[in-house]
Amino acid sequence: MRSTKFLKAEQAQLVWDVPGLVAGVDEAGRGPLAGPVVAAAVILDDLKPIKGLADSKQLTALRRERLYDEIRAKALCCSIAQASVEEIDQLNILQATMLAMRRAVLGLRLKPTKVLVDGNRLPALDVLAEAVVSGDALVPCISAASILAKVTRDRLLRELHLQHPEYGFDRHKGYGTADHLRALQTHGALPVHRRSFAPVARALARVSHEHDTSA
Repeated sequence: MRSTKFLKAEQAQLVWDVPGLVAGVDEAGRGPLAGPVVAAAVILDDLKPIKGLADSKQLTALRRERLYDEIRAKALCCSIAQASVEEIDQLNILQATMLAMRRAVLGLRLKPTKVLVDGNRLPALDVLAEAVVSGDALVPCISAASILAKVTRDRLLRELHLQHPEYGFDRHKGYGTADHLRALQTHGALPVHRRSFAPVARALARVSHEHDTSA
């Protein structure tokens, strides 16, 4: 029978040899005039590879949807989080994005030993983290996170379209397109619009001015 001392040493060595879990993190929705910013964190399973992972912006909507389902099914774990419009207006979009990313990492069922974040900024985390410029195109776990974040946010904006079809959220997803700016001028801002963004602030100021002059 092997000694307890030997078993403990063997177990310690085994744990030491196991590679750490790496999580990829990305966001969707920093630029739009409406809706939350969404972040995702993904730890992929090396034993269940996923083909076709890429920057979500380079994929068709149908391909993103299919990869979304595959990532959710095959990843060791994943987490999706948001920062609200109110938080964006209170903190600014950069800090709100960092908050959403932090929430996504904290929401992982498994704790990673390292986090790889798309871009050049890092959220406040209690694990080793590295920023990777263009990581969504270079690092598979970041690509997976970008797909989860993008699909989740697009779904939210399609739901918003059903409530307010006159704004065309299903087409522009909240970005400041000509159609969206025209809708803002015609209908004013909704609660889901980011008050701290200049085009929305201008629309609100115009409505306030018109109200004042007509009073």
